[in-house]
Amino acid sequence: MTESRKVTVSTDVHGHTAGWAETPDAPATTVTPDPTAAAFFDVDNTMMQGASIYWFARGLAARNYFTAGDLARFAWQQARFRLLATEHVGTMSQAKEAALAFVQGWRVDDVERLTEEIFDELMAPRIWAGTRRLAQRHLDAGERVWLVSAAPVEIGRVIAARLGLTGAIGTVAEVVDDAYTGRLVGDLMHGPAKAEAVTQLAAVEGLDLARCAAYSDSANDLPMLSAVGRAVAVNPDPALLRRARERGWDVRDFRTGRRAARIAVPSTAAAGLLAGAVTAGLALHRRRQRA
Repeated sequence: MTESRKVTVSTDVHGHTAGWAETPDAPATTVTPDPTAAAFFDVDNTMMQGASIYWFARGLAARNYFTAGDLARFAWQQARFRLLATEHVGTMSQAKEAALAFVQGWRVDDVERLTEEIFDELMAPRIWAGTRRLAQRHLDAGERVWLVSAAPVEIGRVIAARLGLTGAIGTVAEVVDDAYTGRLVGDLMHGPAKAEAVTQLAAVEGLDLARCAAYSDSANDLPMLSAVGRAVAVNPDPALLRRARERGWDVRDFRTGRRAARIAVPSTAAAGLLAGAVTAGLALHRRRQRA
C-alpha cells in the first residue's frame, strides 16, 4: 500500500513560496487518478515572479561567469537588436541559432547542477504561492501537471522536480556525448510551438485536451490556452486580460497594485536582455579559462 504524503507549502511575508516539505504521516486520502486530464503551466511571470533565464543569469554572474561590465555591455547589444529587428524569417533563424549557443561544449550534468543551485538560491523564493496552490489542486485531484516554457528544458525540469510536478516541456538543445553542441532540436518553445508540443504530449499520454487546463500570463500563449478545455490567465498582460474577458476565461492575479507593475514589466524585459548576455558571457568565460 502506497504511503500517503501531504505537501506543505511555506510562504514568506510577501506570499512567495519559501520552501516545501513532505509530511509522511499525513492522514490517508483516496484520490482516483484521472489519466485523461492534466494541467499545463507557463513559467515566467506565471509560476515564477520574473523570468527563469533572468534568475539563471543572475546566479551565473554571482559565480563570476561574467562581470557587471560585461553584463551591461551585452544587455545593451541585445536591447538594440530587439528594438531594430522584426520577426521575419532571417531574424527568427538568427534567434534560433543563438538561443542555446551559450551552453555549447558544456556537459548536461554541469548545467543541471548549476540550475539546481540557482533555483534554491534565487528562484524558489520567487515562486508565486497562489500559482503553486493551483498546480497542487490538480495534483491533489489525481491529475498530472507539466510546466511549458521557452527556457531550456533542463531549467524547466529542475523547477518541476523542486515543485513536485510531473515534468516540463521546454526548448531542447542538441546533445552529443553528454555535451551540448549549441544547436537546437526543433523550434524554440514559444507561441504556437507550445500548443503543438502540448497536443503531441496529449496524444502520447492519452490526454483529452477538452479535460485539460492551461495557465499563462502572456498573450503569446493564446495558442496553448485555446487548445485546452479550461484556460486561466494568471498575472495577465493587458492583451491577454482583454482576450480572457472576451472569452470568459478565469483570471487570477497574485500581484498587488503598483508593486505588480514594478515586478512584471522590468523582469520580462530583462529576460530578453539577459538571454543575450548569458550567451556572450559564458563564451567569454570559456575563452578566459583557455587563456
